[in-house]
Amino acid sequence: MEQLMRNFFLFLSKNRFFTKLAKKYGLRFGAGRFVAGETIPDAVTSIRKLNEKGMSVTIDHLGEFIDSESEAEAAADDCIAAIQAIAENQLDSQLSLKLTSMGLDISEPLVIANMQRILQEGKKNNVFITIDMEDYDRCAKTLEIFKQLRKEYDNVGTVLQAYLYRTVEDIEGLDEYDPNLRLVKGAYKESPKVAFPEKKDTDENFKKIIKIHLLNGHYTAIATHDDAIINYTKELVREYNIPTDQFEFQMLYGIRVERQEELVREGYEMRIYVPYGNDWYGYFMRRLAERPANVMFVLKGVFGK
Repeated sequence: MEQLMRNFFLFLSKNRFFTKLAKKYGLRFGAGRFVAGETIPDAVTSIRKLNEKGMSVTIDHLGEFIDSESEAEAAADDCIAAIQAIAENQLDSQLSLKLTSMGLDISEPLVIANMQRILQEGKKNNVFITIDMEDYDRCAKTLEIFKQLRKEYDNVGTVLQAYLYRTVEDIEGLDEYDPNLRLVKGAYKESPKVAFPEKKDTDENFKKIIKIHLLNGHYTAIATHDDAIINYTKELVREYNIPTDQFEFQMLYGIRVERQEELVREGYEMRIYVPYGNDWYGYFMRRLAERPANVMFVLKGVFGK
């Protein structure tokens, strides 16, 4: 049943009709639990509250489908505006973005031009930018573009997904770039030809890439809500005397808030992934797909009023 629900919500996440409908009617049906509003001021308010609790943030202006150069350039403008808001409000926040929103499916020169504008603004304002990883078909191209940008900018990182077979090879191939990486399990529906179909195998690969990247001496963001992975990381850093300024834990806005606060009290760096914007539908569906408990949170929010 859990896998059926996951497949159902992942199918819905790619539906353009519902995406347009969601933009029209705004953050309803429980999405506000996982999305910090539709505007930059909304996001700034949420970030400030998290900072006051001792948590860092990475902000993401949501976007799912880009069909033209003008839309991609507008998305880049939104990212630049977010960077400026971070600086003007003196927030402890980075920026995350997807290359598809920068025009990945349109042309590489367009993506590079948009990314250079964003990274230059980030460099000027001391804001770090993480390139989110998307589905398998876009993985290789995303890493190629990251490598190209990393040669010119030191304020850019990217994401690797533990459920892909290729990830160990990717992490070793990135070693020479001294990469700042966010390591995640992965949230897209992929073929068993390219991804581990069983959770236990994904979990073991997750542990493997965490260890490889930390022992390679690079900054590592462990993005998980799984206590087993969190505890594994704690034991690993103790065993190898890895300094606390070489890694951080990351969690999603609105999920396991008590655990987030607990990790801060224990002295760990905790960064919250804070999405905002009116193009929230696809992101919301993937959060529902990840954990059946998230569906219950939403139902309680909708019908418990």
